[in-house]
Amino acid sequence: MASERVPLTVVDPDGAREVVLSSPNKVIWPDVGVTKAELAEYFQVVSTPFLAANGGRPVSLERFRDGVGSGESRPDGFFSKNPPKGTPDFVDAVTVTYNSGRRHPQIVLNRPSAIVWAAQMNTIVFHPWASLADDPDDPVELRIDLDPQPGTTFADAVTAAHALREVLREAGLEAFAKTSGNRGLHVFAPIAPTHEFLDVRHAVIAAGRELERRMPEQVTTNWWKEERGERIFIDFNQANRDRTMAGAYSPRALPAATVSTPVHWEELDGLDPAMFTVRSIPARLDEVGDPWADMQASPGRIDTLLGWWERDVADGLGELPFPPEFPKMPGEPPRVQPSKKVAAHWDENGDPVDA
Repeated sequence: MASERVPLTVVDPDGAREVVLSSPNKVIWPDVGVTKAELAEYFQVVSTPFLAANGGRPVSLERFRDGVGSGESRPDGFFSKNPPKGTPDFVDAVTVTYNSGRRHPQIVLNRPSAIVWAAQMNTIVFHPWASLADDPDDPVELRIDLDPQPGTTFADAVTAAHALREVLREAGLEAFAKTSGNRGLHVFAPIAPTHEFLDVRHAVIAAGRELERRMPEQVTTNWWKEERGERIFIDFNQANRDRTMAGAYSPRALPAATVSTPVHWEELDGLDPAMFTVRSIPARLDEVGDPWADMQASPGRIDTLLGWWERDVADGLGELPFPPEFPKMPGEPPRVQPSKKVAAHWDENGDPVDA
């Protein structure tokens, strides 16, 4: 039997469009009963703040053909970066360059109908770049992921976030916070698109190191898990080109249908991030509005943070490890777990010595 297909009328700025939703009664989140039709409705309701945060930039779609599953039994999703075959003309694209040097088109969402189309394509998590489609090489956001490690809690991430806000203010940047939709916190600062991704990554590392100096028992920039301890990890590698986090107002592929949600700073203390879900966010927007509504009004610059980076380099604190799929980078330390590293097997550039 063919699956049910329901036409939805979606209002875009340039007029109404019809998006056909197949299998609208398919349950996407079985633990809470949220269906595909509910997800499509959610995206229509939140389209304005969603597009303000995620629109007009390259975005990867994390798709789950069979929903997210239940409890610990969760299927793997897959990523769509290239526009898939049959992508409608109201879904835009831009050609981007990846760290490997590869270039290809990537999806850009510019209107509510495009978000609903993505839901039709079984997208649950949206991963936007930190740069805009008209200048994909230069980020407009400095992004810092505060990732709780075993033995730490969301409340510990909140404590770190407040301190990080002060660090960024000292560097001339105004910070905005959102829940990750899971256990962590994301801290963003709008910046002028004057530097490319590697510079912004260095600015993030500089901010992270400054926070680490002030809170050495609570936070860490150690890339290797065995060295992090019970501290909040400052994930500097999320600032790399083509490394993304769940966007603002994006659902997460977790059993409770939680959402990565922008929050006011005064909301953070005592906050339970599990309260933000596909079903609760529409009412929240009615009650408190969008905490990120003015986020891009006054972008800052990363010059001060880059000055801190150069100071730290002069003091012997150089490059940090890149993700394993990235090409070897200048000055990068060896990509080997510290407990497995034998000094004689590596040269001064962090490259393996031939046996």
